[in-house]
Amino acid sequence: MSRWQELTGGTSGAEYAARFEALGRSGKDMHGEAALCAALVPVGSRVLDAGCGTGRVMIRLSELGYDCVGFDLDASMLDVAREQAPQLPWFQTDATEFDAALLGIEADFDLVIAAGNVLALLAPGTEATVVSRLAAALRPGGLLVAGFGLDAAHLPVPPSLTLQEYDAHCAAAGLTLVDRFATWDAAAYDGGGYAVSVHRLGS
Repeated sequence: MSRWQELTGGTSGAEYAARFEALGRSGKDMHGEAALCAALVPVGSRVLDAGCGTGRVMIRLSELGYDCVGFDLDASMLDVAREQAPQLPWFQTDATEFDAALLGIEADFDLVIAAGNVLALLAPGTEATVVSRLAAALRPGGLLVAGFGLDAAHLPVPPSLTLQEYDAHCAAAGLTLVDRFATWDAAAYDGGGYAVSVHRLGS
């Protein structure tokens, strides 16, 4: 069981969506993740939203002209995503078992995004498997973009994945670090408690 499932019990979709809607009404920019992805790959690129949740990031990227696919394990989150954008392809699957071919989709994504602490909330010990499966979904030269907390101030559970460990998992999957930011607004990483990492498949 993932740490996300332990936290939520798999019934958090409507509550999660409502929280972000409230943040949006307060004037907070809710599209930093999509904006960063849009700066990394051109319009029309294929994007896989890994751990897509309620679809906030993927729906925005689709509006911007990207060819998107999303998957999540949490059925309650996917219910919200499908209600908001029934025309988009949403899949329910565990990240540790993700296989594009089994879902009937091409494994040639230009970019895979894992936002919302997806990697930090996996079941401990499964991170390398998930990184390997996400890398396998990329075309040569494709990008894996992941943001997650590194300390108690940025996570709802105790930290379990360090940047050093994550980089090692990426290297084992054939991914090379090309950039790292402190926020989705692309602020320079300063060693703080949150990081957005960009890795490329191949050197």
